[in-house]
Amino acid sequence: MSNATLQPGPLLKRLHAAFCHDATRHDLLQMAADGIRDAGGPYTSVYLYLLDESGQTLNLGAFSGRVTEHTAIPIGRGLCGRAVATRQDLNVADVNAESEYLACNLDTRSELIVLIRRNEEILGQIDIDSDVPDGFDANEQSAVKEVADGLASLL
Repeated sequence: MSNATLQPGPLLKRLHAAFCHDATRHDLLQMAADGIRDAGGPYTSVYLYLLDESGQTLNLGAFSGRVTEHTAIPIGRGLCGRAVATRQDLNVADVNAESEYLACNLDTRSELIVLIRRNEEILGQIDIDSDVPDGFDANEQSAVKEVADGLASLL
């Protein structure tokens, strides 16, 4: 389980202030990625993907942590693609037990994927890797969902 808890309130205030000062979409995504990762363990790497206009591909908009080769993910492929296809957040305690897992790094043990939604429309997702097995509890998932919901109103 996690040893840190993301505090979404201060991050959401910074995001809103940046939005009010005409921050670009990329700047908002980068600020969110950095802010989540700054919470410390279990947040090893944070990736923010946006759904393209066709609704068929997730494109990497910003990240904090390890570089990934997965900059475009087709809907239905991998855990990120599955989350969008099923319209459900995923909290995967052991990525090695998932045949669909697309490894970004061999040290990753668990993954949390939270969809960014505006009402029923999926805009993208926050994808978080952890080197800790079962790295994300319900509190962490709820905190990341708050950030995703806040981002949805700004994008």
